[in-house]
Amino acid sequence: MPHIELVHDRAGSGAPIVLLHGIGHRRAAWAPVFDRLARTHDVIAPDLAGFGESAPYPKGTAYNMENACADLAANFAAWGIEKPHVVGNSLGGAIALELGARGLVSSVTALSPAGFFGPVDRFQALIPLGLMRLLAQVTPERVLEVIAGHEVGRRLIGSMLYAHPERATAEATYGDSLALKHARGFTQTARSGITYVFDADVPVPTTIAWGTKDRLLPYRQARTARKRLPEAHHVALVGAGHVPMMDAAGTIVDIINETVARSASSASSASVAPGGQESVA
Repeated sequence: MPHIELVHDRAGSGAPIVLLHGIGHRRAAWAPVFDRLARTHDVIAPDLAGFGESAPYPKGTAYNMENACADLAANFAAWGIEKPHVVGNSLGGAIALELGARGLVSSVTALSPAGFFGPVDRFQALIPLGLMRLLAQVTPERVLEVIAGHEVGRRLIGSMLYAHPERATAEATYGDSLALKHARGFTQTARSGITYVFDADVPVPTTIAWGTKDRLLPYRQARTARKRLPEAHHVALVGAGHVPMMDAAGTIVDIINETVARSASSASSASVAPGGQESVA
């Protein structure tokens, strides 16, 4: 498939970390943690293809995991990075796990990842998302701006995503609403989600963190994730919602740093052969 040049923000230096947002969202979802991570890492937050400011896939190209991973791998090369650490939320969490399963990244931190729902939970997520998308599409932009300007409006718009939607600024809420309204990859991605299941081994250090107040992908799905990925580190984000970066920014930064550190430790151990000799390729 053609390489989509993903619009992205980049800052900092050090080990590269790529941040992947969820369906209908945009790279600004990572604003609560971006600068803190950039103090010690080379942080890249892209808009996925068909979302935010990034172009959609060419007509006829499926919005599936094979294409998402191939496109991100091409962007990694374009950004001059190899096997970055990857962090994803919701759809982005599932993509992060898929990248890990393919050996394309050094570690995975997945926040409320898609792919672990049962038959009922699947539609518990897709139906509200579809309604949110429809409301955003039919509501004039000026009205969305006015609604976002009031705390009650921000609670209404963000109630399915955050435990504390009132913490968002009017500008951020309005921007999120526009991103959902104009997301060209939304419909095809949602259709792919109807049948999507993640059930693969991830051979890199992996953390799965789940908000206990997640209304889209309820916390009970974390039990399924534990069963399918018993080697991963599993964390409950107490009191956080589906998009936990705003609800628990400090905790998210700590979790990402811990996962990256485990990866570095694993790489260091792997480079030392039995008897304390460094292995040479």
